[in-house]
Parts: sequence; structure tokens; C-alpha cells
Amino acid sequence: MEKSTLSNVYEIRAQWDSEAGVWVAESEDVPGLVAEADSPNVLVRKLRTLIPELLELNGATGDRTASFHVLYQHEDSGILTF
Repeated sequence: MEKSTLSNVYEIRAQWDSEAGVWVAESEDVPGLVAEADSPNVLVRKLRTLIPELLELNGATGDRTASFHVLYQHEDSGILTF
């Protein structure tokens, strides 16, 4: 498995799961990545460990340094009275 972009930036999507009360992260760039945490800071700490492990398990080759970018999505709604 090789990263498709030349910049070696792995894109991660994190979405708020209001029922579970956690952030859930997944990525098409890192096969098998699914992580959850109750805060963005904890999630990033987990990702710093999981991403390199999964890349190695998936046979990543080339440069042993890369970066990741997390896009956090949180939707909320409510009723307004005025």
C-alpha cells in the first residue's frame, strides 16, 4: 500500500457520535483505521499510535515520515424561540 498523494498527508475524518458521546475517526487513506475517543485531544493521541501501526501492517513503503490531518465534523440542531 502506498499513499496516493505526493505530500504524505493522511486525511482522517472524525465525526461526533452523540449517542455514544465519542468522536469516531476513519480514513480511506489508512485501511482499517477506526478509532474513538471522548475528546479531540485523546483521539489525536490514539491516532499518533494507530496510524503508523496500521500503515506498517498494510505494507507501507517509502519514507518513514508522514503527517496526518483530521477533519472534525459535528452537527447539532435545536429549536429557537424569539
